[in-house]
Amino acid sequence: MTAKSKRDQIEAMLVDEPNDPELRYMLAMDHVSAGDDAGAVHCFEQLIQVAPNYPPGYHMAGRALQRLNRISEARALLERGIPIAQKTGDHHAAGEMTELLQTME
Repeated sequence: MTAKSKRDQIEAMLVDEPNDPELRYMLAMDHVSAGDDAGAVHCFEQLIQVAPNYPPGYHMAGRALQRLNRISEARALLERGIPIAQKTGDHHAAGEMTELLQTME
């Protein structure tokens, strides 16, 4: 019997916990690690839908969109994510998103 891949394991856990932001983030980052930025963006979009106050989702989605050369979408997402990070007290994420946004100007 073949061992389940990391992605398969995360997807199985999401069946039981579909609104778990950390599981959704891990799934998106697994796509990033595999070089699948389009798949990652899809996962980040799902993450933001279920956990709109999860700043890392905005930050990493912005990076994936940038790599896909979808700059206007990346900028819009970062502009949404920065105030959320500030509001939730995640100043590190807010700073990283601000720096990323500035590189797109």
